[in-house]
Amino acid sequence: MPLTPNGFPVMLTFDLDAETMWTARDPKNAERPVVLSQGAYGWKVGTGRILELLDRYGVKATFFVPGLVIEQRWALCEEILKRGHEIGHHSWSHRWILTLTPEEEREEMERGLEIIERLSGRKPAGWRSPAAELSPITMPLLLEKGFSYSSNFFDDDSPYLHVHEGRQTDLVEFPFAWVLDDAPFFQYSITLPGRTMQAPSAVAEAWCAEFDTLYAEDRAFTLAMHPQIIGRGSRLLALERLIEHIRGHEGVWFARCDVVAEALRPALKAAAGTAGTGAA
Repeated sequence: MPLTPNGFPVMLTFDLDAETMWTARDPKNAERPVVLSQGAYGWKVGTGRILELLDRYGVKATFFVPGLVIEQRWALCEEILKRGHEIGHHSWSHRWILTLTPEEEREEMERGLEIIERLSGRKPAGWRSPAAELSPITMPLLLEKGFSYSSNFFDDDSPYLHVHEGRQTDLVEFPFAWVLDDAPFFQYSITLPGRTMQAPSAVAEAWCAEFDTLYAEDRAFTLAMHPQIIGRGSRLLALERLIEHIRGHEGVWFARCDVVAEALRPALKAAAGTAGTGAA
């Protein structure tokens, strides 16, 4: 994959789901204050801690935020934008897409679009689905609404342009994987027997190893995290260790997903004209 003119792309992304992570999974959780408090930690403590870390290293990142969370935590989302970060679309309520009717999915999309545009003054460039699920109408919706990029698929290590119904599109995909997500390492639930949390040092080691491989192959690095998970003190130290490790490499470029998408698209379109790419 051709690199951007700015170097090897490193995209740190944060899904600020707050309480919707829990209410979307089980509506009865709305009546369980202790369960909800896990999500509240993300906006009460985790996000602020993350913003300070990013400021310290001069890193700009992308936050995917459900519209309902924007509505409830407006000042926090304004602060994210004020510090130069991107807010991407993450549905309205974080309900899993495969549980929705086509009409409900469209409503989730349009309500989220409206509130992000009201908050930021422009339409969101990117989309990440709740729980990384897509329905048969999700891709047509993304194309209809003019999104610049998606970050949902696990099928490659390099960004690519989506092919939909045999047609090349301009929609950039930033693929990731569960190994590049904090939830599989750190998320814990008493309802999932055998689920154990990993030591932050082990996670930092895994992420550094993933970066090293992708960097050596001239791919790209997209890391998905959640303020209510990575925002805990010891875990954020793991992220800081990763940032320092990446900064020790020549020609790396920490950037928001929207900026990388625009920088990469010309090369991706040129490559698509001479060879096949990943397809949705």
